[in-house]
Amino acid sequence: MRQFTSSRAWPALAVALLALAPLGLHAQQERAVPQTRTEQLLSYSPVVKRAQPAVVNVYASRTDPKPNNPLLDDPIFRRFFGDSGQDRPGGPSAQSLGSGVLVDASGLVVTNYHVIEGMTDVKVALSDKREFEATIVLRDQRTDLAVLKLKSGSNFPVMDLGDSDAIEVGDMVLAMGNPFGVGQTVTQGIVSAVARTQIGVSDYGFFIQTDAAINPGNSGGPLVDMNARMIGINSAIYSKSGGSVGIGFAIPVNTVKTVVAAAKSGGKMVRRPWLGASLQHVSRDIADTLGLDRPSGALVADLVDGSPAEEAGMKRGDIITAIDGQPIDDPEGLGYRFGTKPLGGTASFAVLRGGKKIVTPVRLTSAPEKPPRDPVKIKGNSPFSGATVINLSPAVAEEFSIEMATLPAGAVVADVEDGSTAADVSLQKGDVVIQVNDTKISTTRDLEKATDGGRRRLWKVAISRGGQVITSVLGG
Repeated sequence: MRQFTSSRAWPALAVALLALAPLGLHAQQERAVPQTRTEQLLSYSPVVKRAQPAVVNVYASRTDPKPNNPLLDDPIFRRFFGDSGQDRPGGPSAQSLGSGVLVDASGLVVTNYHVIEGMTDVKVALSDKREFEATIVLRDQRTDLAVLKLKSGSNFPVMDLGDSDAIEVGDMVLAMGNPFGVGQTVTQGIVSAVARTQIGVSDYGFFIQTDAAINPGNSGGPLVDMNARMIGINSAIYSKSGGSVGIGFAIPVNTVKTVVAAAKSGGKMVRRPWLGASLQHVSRDIADTLGLDRPSGALVADLVDGSPAEEAGMKRGDIITAIDGQPIDDPEGLGYRFGTKPLGGTASFAVLRGGKKIVTPVRLTSAPEKPPRDPVKIKGNSPFSGATVINLSPAVAEEFSIEMATLPAGAVVADVEDGSTAADVSLQKGDVVIQVNDTKISTTRDLEKATDGGRRRLWKVAISRGGQVITSVLGG
Protein backbone atom coordinates (compact mmCIF):
# COMPACT_ATOMS: atom_id res chain seq x y z
CA MET A 1 0.00 0.00 0.00
CA ARG A 2 1.37 3.39 -1.02
CA GLN A 3 1.65 6.25 1.52
CA PHE A 4 1.55 9.95 0.85
CA THR A 5 2.62 13.01 2.91
CA SER A 6 0.47 16.15 3.23
CA SER A 7 1.96 19.27 1.63
CA ARG A 8 1.60 21.05 5.00
CA ALA A 9 4.19 18.68 6.44
CA TRP A 10 6.93 19.53 3.90
CA PRO A 11 8.58 22.39 5.88
CA ALA A 12 8.86 20.26 9.00
CA LEU A 13 10.09 17.29 6.96
CA ALA A 14 12.75 19.40 5.24
CA VAL A 15 14.04 20.65 8.59
CA ALA A 16 14.23 17.11 9.89
CA LEU A 17 16.16 15.90 6.83
CA LEU A 18 18.64 18.77 7.11
CA ALA A 19 19.18 17.92 10.76
CA LEU A 20 19.83 14.27 9.98
CA ALA A 21 22.14 14.87 7.00
CA PRO A 22 25.31 15.46 9.07
CA LEU A 23 24.60 12.30 11.05
CA GLY A 24 24.36 10.26 7.85
CA LEU A 25 27.61 11.71 6.54
CA HIS A 26 29.32 11.02 9.87
CA ALA A 27 28.05 7.42 9.81
CA GLN A 28 29.60 6.84 6.37
CA GLN A 29 32.96 8.23 7.46
CA GLU A 30 33.12 6.31 10.75
CA ARG A 31 32.08 2.79 9.63
CA ALA A 32 33.29 0.14 12.05
CA VAL A 33 32.66 -3.45 13.07
CA PRO A 34 29.06 -3.66 14.40
CA GLN A 35 29.03 -4.03 18.19
CA THR A 36 25.45 -3.57 19.36
CA ARG A 37 22.33 -5.18 17.96
CA THR A 38 21.27 -1.84 16.47
CA GLU A 39 24.59 -1.52 14.68
CA GLN A 40 24.44 -5.11 13.44
CA LEU A 41 21.18 -4.35 11.68
CA LEU A 42 22.97 -1.78 9.52
CA SER A 43 25.63 -3.74 7.60
CA TYR A 44 28.11 -6.61 7.84
CA SER A 45 30.44 -5.03 5.28
CA PRO A 46 33.10 -3.99 7.86
CA VAL A 47 33.37 -7.61 8.99
CA VAL A 48 33.58 -8.85 5.40
CA LYS A 49 36.24 -6.29 4.46
CA ARG A 50 38.44 -7.46 7.33
CA ALA A 51 37.98 -11.17 6.72
CA GLN A 52 37.69 -11.52 2.95
CA PRO A 53 41.35 -10.92 1.96
CA ALA A 54 42.32 -14.11 3.82
CA VAL A 55 39.65 -16.27 2.14
CA VAL A 56 40.90 -18.23 -0.87
CA ASN A 57 39.60 -20.56 -3.55
CA VAL A 58 41.25 -23.99 -3.80
CA TYR A 59 41.48 -25.83 -7.11
CA ALA A 60 42.83 -29.38 -6.89
CA SER A 61 43.41 -31.94 -9.65
CA ARG A 62 45.09 -35.25 -10.31
CA THR A 63 46.60 -36.78 -13.41
CA ASP A 64 46.84 -40.56 -13.20
CA PRO A 65 49.70 -42.25 -15.02
CA LYS A 66 47.58 -45.35 -15.62
CA PRO A 67 44.30 -45.28 -17.58
CA ASN A 68 41.01 -46.56 -16.24
CA ASN A 69 39.41 -49.77 -17.40
CA PRO A 70 39.64 -49.66 -21.22
CA LEU A 71 35.97 -50.66 -21.46
CA LEU A 72 35.11 -47.20 -20.12
CA ASP A 73 36.73 -45.67 -23.21
CA ASP A 74 34.15 -47.41 -25.41
CA PRO A 75 31.25 -44.96 -26.02
CA ILE A 76 28.76 -47.84 -26.53
CA PHE A 77 29.74 -49.35 -23.15
CA ARG A 78 29.41 -45.95 -21.47
CA ARG A 79 26.00 -45.39 -23.06
CA PHE A 80 24.53 -48.63 -21.75
CA PHE A 81 26.14 -48.43 -18.34
CA GLY A 82 25.22 -44.84 -17.58
CA ASP A 83 28.55 -43.00 -17.89
CA SER A 84 27.85 -39.44 -18.98
CA GLY A 85 31.23 -38.99 -20.62
CA GLN A 86 32.33 -36.42 -18.05
CA ASP A 87 35.58 -36.67 -16.12
CA ARG A 88 35.49 -39.76 -13.94
CA PRO A 89 37.06 -39.98 -10.47
CA GLY A 90 40.52 -41.39 -10.93
CA GLY A 91 40.53 -40.45 -14.62
CA PRO A 92 43.18 -38.38 -16.35
CA SER A 93 41.64 -35.08 -15.23
CA ALA A 94 39.89 -35.64 -11.89
CA GLN A 95 39.19 -32.27 -10.27
CA SER A 96 37.97 -30.79 -7.00
CA LEU A 97 36.84 -27.29 -6.04
CA GLY A 98 36.72 -25.81 -2.57
CA SER A 99 37.68 -22.90 -0.36
CA GLY A 100 40.35 -22.19 2.23
CA VAL A 101 41.72 -19.67 4.74
CA LEU A 102 45.15 -18.09 5.04
CA VAL A 103 46.30 -18.59 8.64
CA ASP A 104 49.96 -17.57 8.38
CA ALA A 105 51.63 -14.70 6.51
CA SER A 106 54.14 -17.13 5.00
CA GLY A 107 51.33 -18.67 2.93
CA LEU A 108 49.83 -21.47 5.06
CA VAL A 109 46.26 -22.26 4.01
CA VAL A 110 43.75 -24.45 5.86
CA THR A 111 41.11 -26.33 3.89
CA ASN A 112 39.14 -29.58 4.13
CA TYR A 113 40.85 -32.92 3.65
CA HIS A 114 38.07 -34.04 1.32
CA VAL A 115 38.77 -31.07 -0.98
CA ILE A 116 42.30 -32.33 -1.77
CA GLU A 117 41.78 -36.05 -1.08
CA GLY A 118 43.62 -38.09 -3.71
CA MET A 119 44.75 -34.94 -5.52
CA THR A 120 48.33 -34.13 -6.49
CA ASP A 121 48.19 -30.65 -8.04
CA VAL A 122 46.76 -27.70 -6.12
CA LYS A 123 46.25 -24.05 -7.06
CA VAL A 124 45.07 -21.32 -4.72
CA ALA A 125 43.37 -18.10 -5.88
CA LEU A 126 43.26 -15.06 -3.58
CA SER A 127 40.44 -12.56 -3.39
CA ASP A 128 42.58 -10.06 -5.35
CA LYS A 129 42.68 -12.55 -8.29
CA ARG A 130 46.32 -13.61 -7.76
CA GLU A 131 46.94 -17.34 -8.21
CA PHE A 132 49.66 -19.50 -6.66
CA GLU A 133 50.79 -23.09 -6.95
CA ALA A 134 50.60 -24.83 -3.58
CA THR A 135 52.07 -27.93 -1.95
CA ILE A 136 50.14 -30.18 0.43
CA VAL A 137 51.96 -29.90 3.76
CA LEU A 138 49.70 -32.03 5.94
CA ARG A 139 46.63 -34.19 5.47
CA ASP A 140 44.56 -35.13 8.52
CA GLN A 141 41.71 -37.37 7.48
CA ARG A 142 40.56 -37.88 11.07
CA THR A 143 39.51 -34.23 11.38
CA ASP A 144 38.82 -33.68 7.65
CA LEU A 145 41.45 -30.92 7.59
CA ALA A 146 44.49 -30.25 5.42
CA VAL A 147 47.20 -27.58 5.35
CA LEU A 148 48.64 -26.16 2.12
CA LYS A 149 51.69 -23.94 1.56
CA LEU A 150 51.84 -21.40 -1.27
CA LYS A 151 55.04 -21.97 -3.27
CA SER A 152 55.85 -18.29 -3.73
CA GLY A 153 55.08 -14.89 -2.25
CA SER A 154 55.06 -13.63 1.32
CA ASN A 155 53.32 -11.25 3.70
CA PHE A 156 49.90 -12.64 2.86
CA PRO A 157 46.73 -11.39 4.61
CA VAL A 158 45.83 -13.59 7.57
CA MET A 159 42.55 -14.23 9.36
CA ASP A 160 42.56 -14.06 13.16
CA LEU A 161 41.57 -17.25 14.96
CA GLY A 162 38.85 -17.06 17.60
CA ASP A 163 37.85 -19.44 20.38
CA SER A 164 35.18 -21.96 19.37
CA ASP A 165 34.53 -22.84 23.03
CA ALA A 166 33.42 -19.25 23.67
CA ILE A 167 30.63 -19.13 21.08
CA GLU A 168 27.00 -19.57 22.05
CA VAL A 169 23.80 -20.59 20.33
CA GLY A 170 22.28 -17.48 18.75
CA ASP A 171 25.59 -15.76 17.96
CA MET A 172 25.59 -14.25 14.46
CA VAL A 173 28.09 -15.67 11.99
CA LEU A 174 29.12 -15.35 8.33
CA ALA A 175 29.96 -18.29 6.06
CA MET A 176 32.50 -17.39 3.38
CA GLY A 177 33.74 -19.33 0.38
CA ASN A 178 33.17 -20.17 -3.27
CA PRO A 179 29.81 -21.99 -3.53
CA PHE A 180 29.17 -23.78 -6.82
CA GLY A 181 32.31 -22.12 -8.20
CA VAL A 182 30.51 -18.81 -8.80
CA GLY A 183 33.15 -16.77 -6.95
CA GLN A 184 33.66 -15.62 -3.39
CA THR A 185 30.35 -15.27 -1.60
CA VAL A 186 29.21 -14.37 1.91
CA THR A 187 26.10 -15.67 3.66
CA GLN A 188 24.81 -14.71 7.09
CA GLY A 189 23.10 -16.67 9.84
CA ILE A 190 23.36 -17.67 13.47
CA VAL A 191 24.93 -20.49 15.45
CA SER A 192 22.11 -23.03 15.62
CA ALA A 193 23.86 -25.47 17.95
CA VAL A 194 27.27 -26.26 19.38
CA ALA A 195 28.87 -29.63 20.09
CA ARG A 196 26.92 -31.46 17.39
CA THR A 197 28.13 -35.07 17.25
CA GLN A 198 27.36 -38.27 15.29
CA ILE A 199 27.41 -36.37 11.99
CA GLY A 200 29.57 -39.04 10.36
CA VAL A 201 31.96 -36.60 8.66
CA SER A 202 35.16 -37.30 10.62
CA ASP A 203 36.46 -39.28 13.57
CA TYR A 204 36.43 -36.13 15.70
CA GLY A 205 32.71 -35.56 15.17
CA PHE A 206 32.23 -32.35 17.15
CA PHE A 207 30.70 -29.57 15.05
CA ILE A 208 29.24 -26.10 15.12
CA GLN A 209 25.83 -26.06 13.44
CA THR A 210 24.71 -22.95 11.57
CA ASP A 211 21.87 -21.85 9.34
CA ALA A 212 24.19 -19.62 7.28
CA ALA A 213 23.91 -21.04 3.75
CA ILE A 214 26.71 -23.52 2.99
CA ASN A 215 26.78 -25.10 -0.47
CA PRO A 216 29.15 -27.27 -2.56
CA GLY A 217 32.37 -25.28 -3.00
CA ASN A 218 32.06 -23.71 0.46
CA SER A 219 33.99 -26.64 1.94
CA GLY A 220 37.17 -25.40 3.59
CA GLY A 221 35.97 -21.82 3.87
CA PRO A 222 35.71 -20.02 7.21
CA LEU A 223 32.79 -19.53 9.57
CA VAL A 224 33.41 -16.01 10.87
CA ASP A 225 32.18 -14.21 13.98
CA MET A 226 31.27 -10.52 14.25
CA ASN A 227 34.88 -9.63 15.12
CA ALA A 228 36.06 -11.03 11.75
CA ARG A 229 37.68 -14.00 13.51
CA MET A 230 37.45 -17.54 12.23
CA ILE A 231 35.55 -19.79 14.60
CA GLY A 232 35.25 -22.80 12.31
CA ILE A 233 35.90 -24.40 8.92
CA ASN A 234 32.78 -25.10 6.85
CA SER A 235 32.76 -28.83 6.26
CA ALA A 236 29.35 -30.40 5.59
CA ILE A 237 25.65 -29.82 5.08
CA TYR A 238 22.52 -31.84 5.72
CA SER A 239 20.62 -31.87 2.46
CA LYS A 240 18.59 -34.19 0.26
CA SER A 241 18.95 -31.97 -2.80
CA GLY A 242 22.64 -31.06 -2.56
CA GLY A 243 21.85 -27.42 -1.79
CA SER A 244 21.63 -25.56 1.50
CA VAL A 245 18.51 -26.14 3.60
CA GLY A 246 19.78 -24.23 6.62
CA ILE A 247 21.65 -27.07 8.32
CA GLY A 248 25.40 -26.67 7.91
CA PHE A 249 28.31 -27.91 10.01
CA ALA A 250 31.70 -26.37 10.71
CA ILE A 251 34.79 -27.86 12.35
CA PRO A 252 35.59 -25.84 15.51
CA VAL A 253 38.61 -23.57 15.18
CA ASN A 254 40.16 -25.08 18.32
CA THR A 255 40.55 -28.30 16.33
CA VAL A 256 42.02 -26.30 13.44
CA LYS A 257 44.63 -24.81 15.77
CA THR A 258 46.08 -28.24 16.61
CA VAL A 259 46.41 -29.14 12.92
CA VAL A 260 48.02 -25.79 12.06
CA ALA A 261 50.46 -26.14 14.96
CA ALA A 262 51.51 -29.57 13.67
CA ALA A 263 52.07 -28.16 10.18
CA LYS A 264 54.14 -25.25 11.51
CA SER A 265 56.34 -27.66 13.46
CA GLY A 266 57.14 -29.54 10.27
CA GLY A 267 55.06 -32.61 11.05
CA LYS A 268 53.44 -34.68 8.34
CA MET A 269 50.74 -35.84 10.74
CA VAL A 270 49.05 -34.54 13.87
CA ARG A 271 50.26 -35.99 17.17
CA ARG A 272 47.45 -36.10 19.71
CA PRO A 273 47.06 -37.39 23.25
CA TRP A 274 46.30 -41.11 23.42
CA LEU A 275 43.76 -42.45 25.90
CA GLY A 276 43.96 -46.16 25.08
CA ALA A 277 40.34 -47.05 25.80
CA SER A 278 37.36 -48.22 23.77
CA LEU A 279 34.33 -46.05 24.49
CA GLN A 280 30.59 -46.49 24.04
CA HIS A 281 27.56 -44.25 24.23
CA VAL A 282 25.52 -44.34 27.42
CA SER A 283 22.09 -45.55 26.35
CA ARG A 284 18.87 -44.93 28.24
CA ASP A 285 18.89 -48.54 29.45
CA ILE A 286 22.46 -48.22 30.74
CA ALA A 287 21.60 -44.92 32.43
CA ASP A 288 18.59 -46.50 34.16
CA THR A 289 20.65 -49.50 35.27
CA LEU A 290 23.33 -47.24 36.78
CA GLY A 291 20.82 -44.89 38.36
CA LEU A 292 21.71 -41.89 36.18
CA ASP A 293 19.14 -39.15 35.70
CA ARG A 294 20.00 -38.89 31.99
CA PRO A 295 22.05 -40.82 29.39
CA SER A 296 25.28 -38.85 29.08
CA GLY A 297 29.00 -39.45 29.32
CA ALA A 298 31.34 -41.97 27.68
CA LEU A 299 31.30 -45.58 28.89
CA VAL A 300 34.69 -47.33 29.12
CA ALA A 301 34.11 -50.64 27.30
CA ASP A 302 37.71 -51.87 27.14
CA LEU A 303 41.29 -50.80 27.90
CA VAL A 304 44.64 -51.26 26.16
CA ASP A 305 47.30 -52.74 28.42
CA GLY A 306 49.76 -50.07 29.54
CA SER A 307 47.69 -47.20 28.19
CA PRO A 308 47.29 -43.83 29.97
CA ALA A 309 43.69 -44.77 30.81
CA GLU A 310 44.78 -48.01 32.48
CA GLU A 311 47.64 -46.24 34.29
CA ALA A 312 45.12 -43.71 35.62
CA GLY A 313 43.17 -46.53 37.26
CA MET A 314 40.18 -46.55 34.94
CA LYS A 315 38.15 -49.74 34.75
CA ARG A 316 35.67 -51.29 32.37
CA GLY A 317 32.22 -49.92 33.14
CA ASP A 318 33.45 -46.50 34.28
CA ILE A 319 31.62 -43.51 32.84
CA ILE A 320 33.71 -40.46 31.98
CA THR A 321 31.63 -37.37 32.70
CA ALA A 322 34.09 -34.45 32.38
CA ILE A 323 37.61 -33.44 31.32
CA ASP A 324 39.21 -30.50 33.10
CA GLY A 325 35.77 -29.43 34.29
CA GLN A 326 34.19 -29.49 30.81
CA PRO A 327 31.20 -31.87 30.66
CA ILE A 328 31.32 -34.90 28.35
CA ASP A 329 28.05 -35.96 26.71
CA ASP A 330 29.30 -38.77 24.46
CA PRO A 331 32.47 -40.43 23.09
CA GLU A 332 32.69 -37.92 20.22
CA GLY A 333 32.70 -35.04 22.67
CA LEU A 334 35.43 -36.78 24.69
CA GLY A 335 37.48 -37.28 21.52
CA TYR A 336 37.29 -33.57 20.76
CA ARG A 337 38.04 -32.36 24.28
CA PHE A 338 40.90 -34.80 24.78
CA GLY A 339 42.24 -34.57 21.22
CA THR A 340 42.70 -30.80 21.38
CA LYS A 341 44.79 -30.95 24.56
CA PRO A 342 48.51 -30.19 24.10
CA LEU A 343 50.93 -33.03 24.70
CA GLY A 344 52.71 -33.05 28.04
CA GLY A 345 51.32 -32.80 31.55
CA THR A 346 47.98 -34.28 32.54
CA ALA A 347 44.24 -33.78 32.13
CA SER A 348 41.78 -34.21 34.99
CA PHE A 349 39.10 -36.85 34.28
CA ALA A 350 35.88 -37.03 36.27
CA VAL A 351 34.72 -40.65 36.36
CA LEU A 352 31.52 -42.16 37.73
CA ARG A 353 32.01 -45.62 39.24
CA GLY A 354 29.38 -47.41 41.31
CA GLY A 355 27.49 -44.19 41.88
CA LYS A 356 30.59 -42.40 43.21
CA LYS A 357 32.50 -39.63 41.48
CA ILE A 358 36.25 -40.15 41.11
CA VAL A 359 38.72 -37.56 39.75
CA THR A 360 41.93 -38.92 38.28
CA PRO A 361 44.80 -37.40 36.25
CA VAL A 362 45.53 -38.87 32.80
CA ARG A 363 48.90 -38.40 31.11
CA LEU A 364 48.84 -36.40 27.86
CA THR A 365 51.18 -38.51 25.77
CA SER A 366 51.04 -39.63 22.14
CA ALA A 367 50.42 -43.23 21.14
CA PRO A 368 53.63 -45.32 20.97
CA GLU A 369 54.72 -47.02 17.78
CA LYS A 370 55.49 -50.41 19.30
CA PRO A 371 56.03 -52.69 17.51
CA PRO A 372 57.70 -50.69 14.70
CA ARG A 373 55.75 -50.44 11.43
CA ASP A 374 58.12 -52.63 9.39
CA PRO A 375 56.36 -51.91 6.05
CA VAL A 376 56.23 -54.75 3.53
CA LYS A 377 54.87 -54.62 -0.03
CA ILE A 378 53.25 -57.97 -0.82
CA LYS A 379 54.24 -59.50 -4.16
CA GLY A 380 53.52 -62.76 -5.92
CA ASN A 381 50.19 -64.26 -6.90
CA SER A 382 48.13 -63.84 -3.73
CA PRO A 383 45.01 -61.62 -3.37
CA PHE A 384 47.21 -59.22 -1.35
CA SER A 385 49.64 -58.57 -4.20
CA GLY A 386 50.18 -54.81 -4.55
CA ALA A 387 49.25 -53.99 -0.94
CA THR A 388 51.71 -52.39 1.47
CA VAL A 389 51.14 -53.54 5.05
CA ILE A 390 52.47 -52.34 8.41
CA ASN A 391 52.42 -53.72 11.94
CA LEU A 392 49.55 -52.78 14.23
CA SER A 393 50.62 -50.51 17.10
CA PRO A 394 48.79 -47.91 19.21
CA ALA A 395 50.05 -45.16 16.86
CA VAL A 396 48.86 -47.04 13.77
CA ALA A 397 45.54 -47.81 15.47
CA GLU A 398 45.06 -44.08 16.14
CA GLU A 399 45.97 -43.18 12.56
CA PHE A 400 43.54 -45.65 10.97
CA SER A 401 40.80 -45.55 13.64
CA ILE A 402 41.25 -49.16 14.71
CA GLU A 403 39.94 -50.38 18.07
CA MET A 404 43.17 -51.88 19.37
CA ALA A 405 41.64 -52.92 22.69
CA THR A 406 39.70 -55.64 20.89
CA LEU A 407 42.26 -56.28 18.12
CA PRO A 408 45.78 -56.41 19.62
CA ALA A 409 47.71 -57.64 16.55
CA GLY A 410 47.59 -57.95 12.77
CA ALA A 411 48.97 -56.56 9.51
CA VAL A 412 47.36 -53.23 8.61
CA VAL A 413 46.87 -52.27 4.96
CA ALA A 414 48.57 -48.88 4.59
CA ASP A 415 48.42 -48.55 0.80
CA VAL A 416 46.93 -50.31 -2.21
CA GLU A 417 48.56 -49.95 -5.62
CA ASP A 418 46.19 -48.91 -8.41
CA GLY A 419 45.44 -51.75 -10.81
CA SER A 420 46.88 -54.40 -8.49
CA THR A 421 45.29 -57.67 -7.43
CA ALA A 422 44.71 -56.19 -3.98
CA ALA A 423 42.76 -53.35 -5.58
CA ASP A 424 40.75 -55.78 -7.69
CA VAL A 425 39.58 -57.68 -4.59
CA SER A 426 38.62 -54.32 -2.97
CA LEU A 427 41.23 -54.33 -0.22
CA GLN A 428 41.12 -50.95 1.57
CA LYS A 429 43.45 -48.80 3.63
CA GLY A 430 42.90 -49.55 7.30
CA ASP A 431 41.92 -53.18 6.76
CA VAL A 432 43.60 -55.47 9.30
CA VAL A 433 44.61 -58.90 8.00
CA ILE A 434 44.27 -61.35 10.90
CA GLN A 435 44.29 -64.74 9.17
CA VAL A 436 45.27 -66.28 5.82
CA ASN A 437 44.19 -69.89 5.25
CA ASP A 438 45.13 -71.59 8.54
CA THR A 439 47.84 -69.09 9.50
CA LYS A 440 47.22 -66.44 12.15
CA ILE A 441 48.69 -63.09 11.09
CA SER A 442 50.32 -61.02 13.85
CA THR A 443 52.99 -59.10 11.89
CA THR A 444 53.81 -57.98 8.37
CA ARG A 445 56.37 -60.79 8.09
CA ASP A 446 53.69 -63.33 8.94
CA LEU A 447 51.63 -62.12 5.99
CA GLU A 448 54.63 -62.01 3.67
CA LYS A 449 55.46 -65.63 4.55
CA ALA A 450 51.83 -66.79 4.30
CA THR A 451 51.51 -65.38 0.76
CA ASP A 452 54.87 -66.62 -0.51
CA GLY A 453 53.80 -70.18 -1.23
CA GLY A 454 53.22 -69.86 -4.96
CA ARG A 455 49.92 -69.84 -6.82
CA ARG A 456 46.88 -71.34 -5.07
CA ARG A 457 43.41 -71.94 -6.41
CA LEU A 458 41.65 -70.65 -3.30
CA TRP A 459 42.59 -68.29 -0.46
CA LYS A 460 40.62 -68.14 2.78
CA VAL A 461 41.22 -64.79 4.43
CA ALA A 462 39.91 -63.05 7.56
CA ILE A 463 40.02 -59.24 7.65
CA SER A 464 38.85 -56.78 10.28
CA ARG A 465 37.23 -53.69 8.76
CA GLY A 466 35.46 -51.03 10.80
CA GLY A 467 35.32 -53.30 13.85
CA GLN A 468 33.75 -56.21 11.96
CA VAL A 469 35.56 -59.39 10.91
CA ILE A 470 34.98 -60.37 7.28
CA THR A 471 35.85 -63.92 6.20
CA SER A 472 36.05 -64.60 2.48
CA VAL A 473 37.27 -67.22 0.07
CA LEU A 474 39.09 -65.65 -2.87
CA GLY A 475 40.30 -67.19 -6.09
CA GLY A 476 44.05 -67.37 -6.78
